[in-house]
Amino acid sequence: MATIDITLKDGAVRQAEAGITPIAFAKQLSNSLAKQVLGAKVNGEMVDLNQALNENAALEFVTFEDAEGKHALRHSASHILAQAVLRLYPNAKLAIGPAIENGFYYDFDMEKPFTPDDLGKIQAEMNKIVKENHAIERKEVSREEALRFFEEKGEIYKVELIQDLPEDATISMYTQGEFTDLCAGPHVLSTGKVKAIQLQSIAGAYWRGSEKNKMLQRIYGTAFEKKADLDAYLTLLEEAAKRDHRKLGKELDLFSIQEEGPGFPFFHPNGMVIRNELENFWRNLHRKYRYQEIRTPIILNQKLWQQSGHWDHYRENMYFTTIDEENYAVKPMNCPGGILVYRTQHHSYRDLPLRTAELGLVHRHELSGALHGLMRVRSFTQDDAHIFMLPSQIKEEIQGVIDLFDEVYSTFGLSYHAELSTRPEDSMGSDEVWETATQALREALEERNMDYIINEGDGAFYGPKIDFHLKDSIGRTWQCGTIQLDMLMPEKFDLNYIGEDGQKHRPVMIHRVAYGSLERFIGILIEHYAGAFPTWLAPVQVNILPITTKHVEYAQKLADTLWNSGMRVEVDDRNEKVGYKMRESQMRKIPYMLVVGDKEAENNTVAVRKHGESDSVVMTFEEFHAMIQKEIAEKA
Repeated sequence: MATIDITLKDGAVRQAEAGITPIAFAKQLSNSLAKQVLGAKVNGEMVDLNQALNENAALEFVTFEDAEGKHALRHSASHILAQAVLRLYPNAKLAIGPAIENGFYYDFDMEKPFTPDDLGKIQAEMNKIVKENHAIERKEVSREEALRFFEEKGEIYKVELIQDLPEDATISMYTQGEFTDLCAGPHVLSTGKVKAIQLQSIAGAYWRGSEKNKMLQRIYGTAFEKKADLDAYLTLLEEAAKRDHRKLGKELDLFSIQEEGPGFPFFHPNGMVIRNELENFWRNLHRKYRYQEIRTPIILNQKLWQQSGHWDHYRENMYFTTIDEENYAVKPMNCPGGILVYRTQHHSYRDLPLRTAELGLVHRHELSGALHGLMRVRSFTQDDAHIFMLPSQIKEEIQGVIDLFDEVYSTFGLSYHAELSTRPEDSMGSDEVWETATQALREALEERNMDYIINEGDGAFYGPKIDFHLKDSIGRTWQCGTIQLDMLMPEKFDLNYIGEDGQKHRPVMIHRVAYGSLERFIGILIEHYAGAFPTWLAPVQVNILPITTKHVEYAQKLADTLWNSGMRVEVDDRNEKVGYKMRESQMRKIPYMLVVGDKEAENNTVAVRKHGESDSVVMTFEEFHAMIQKEIAEKA
């Protein structure tokens, strides 16, 4: 029997008989490994565990800890869903059923709409299929065989998919028990591997995403390897629902989205307090890091956007207007305006680096179906900065930006990881310029010993970038900060500086945002804190509750002192029981309640109740005043 060389992830090379499958090889290495693996990569490509290996190959096993492992398990769960639906509703027609982030879905064509009760029946049937532990087997077939098979079953959507495949495409079908589906794979070995499934919701979905096509019914679900992991995820979803910024934004009277302006947020007085505090923090921090603030117009001439490249690469996301018979665009980005500011003066190498920062309002056309509270809007404020520098200053400036980001995110208790995005297909500039810029970002990350992920082809059209993904208090990640290195815009706008040699040279440019979108960052903070903002950010910081009307005068005296020292304070002088007022204050998530009665007025004390705590602490008003001033100053 012929042998082949198999190179493992750690570089070790093992010999095996030709024709061995990844799962058989895993068993040779370790029975415990064989129980954990869900798929395999052969020469970097995902394959099924029972695919024969006939040539020398690099082999890497994937488990549920890997994104590819999760994908294989959840893709298999979507097939189990389709099998269960056909058992219960034999007249259903199948469309597509992919794995998606955190789960899977399958689209069905049914005359009768699914109901929440149907989900329970379907899930019970899926659990039966899991227990039956059917092997999931791949078969490659000819186009004619595939068409014949699905035409006989009346699966019109599968027939259409096959007809649209390229002539030379490999067509594969997967079978588990009595169920067979058109699918490229890969899948786990058997239905029994999908031990924890939860169907979640029903939605409508147009076939192939086009409103010209028929509306299908989509069932969403999620799947995990272990029930404990599924339970933890469902608990997380429940917690996330409680923290939904749209719900809390309404309850706390922070912002609204009106039907007169879909995607254009309205900030209410409470929301403006948070917004202004974030802007004040941003300005003070940028002053510390030696930035100069600028402001550029919202509407600029079409010629500018053609020169910048946005006209060719971003036009479908822009809004337009005509002024004096000339075409103008509402800015989707701040960078061309920042470039024009740089160009208003002559610059020497001694002026660089020049750091300009802008809280710039931008507008981008988003499809109505994509809009989502403050997270996805059509009008938002980017905390942009543009740094113009010498090539020799690139690494130092990137390090300085990361230092600033560290200070921003740690203030809010947000950790992060970095992702390096490289050249996309739709880009400007030469390979040499892109490689130089990408290498500079890579070296800056590596010099800080930062772990990072590479996203091939996900950079901006004018340069590579580092994205900062924040982790909130319940473990979710949000992409916020970005550092983009740009050697192309200075070329397109003929930017220069006078070097030590007295000659003109091209500066390098960094585009960067820390918050990203101020609106989106506020949405993230609402959910991160579950609406209970730290004292320095809270719309109302102190609520003073007099026990009876005779204590209102003392309460108002304390409030005046706090107000005059810059704090946001209210006195609840309604003729209500103090317990009722305390519950309402808790609902409003005000950081501190001060209850005052006879003893407090007599001794110049306050009974302090912190939000979320059940006990009060009596202290002198001066002690409380000093304590809260320190807490606000330190942004604790």
